[in-house]
Amino acid sequence: MRRTANIFLVGPMGAGKSTVGKQLARVLGKEFVDTDQEIERRSGADISWIFDVEGEDGFRKREASVIDELTQKQGIVLATGGGAVADKDSRARLAARGTVVYLEASIEQQLDRTNRDRNRPLLSNSDDPREVLEALMAERDPMYREIADMIVPTTSRTVKSVANEIVESLRL
Repeated sequence: MRRTANIFLVGPMGAGKSTVGKQLARVLGKEFVDTDQEIERRSGADISWIFDVEGEDGFRKREASVIDELTQKQGIVLATGGGAVADKDSRARLAARGTVVYLEASIEQQLDRTNRDRNRPLLSNSDDPREVLEALMAERDPMYREIADMIVPTTSRTVKSVANEIVESLRL
């Protein structure tokens, strides 16, 4: 395993990147940063509003800029948005500047964890969230795997067990 001061969490929405990231940062004594929260803080608007006004392309430009900046820091655990890997430059930066952990989640888990969340622009306008999640997984899974230093399944697992698995893998 590559030694690094940074850990970057990638994976689909509902995989637990933010929740696991907070726990991981606590255990490792690192700063936790969530790209979506950082984008909202900087823009003064929520992700849904940015999607409505600027479209997905506008949001992805903001996301790529934030990822470029944050991945240059040291000693962070970074939770990325599910689509962060769609940008090839972001993939390259994540892969080069830290240990990338792909939090893998089943479609069922994603549906369960996102069904009440209204701040999911790619799902909020869909009559069939399963179809959207399946299409996103088909498109993005190869990109997650391309840059992953480790793949950790999260389906039917506690946050603590996932974080502990990552910590143990980092120690190897």
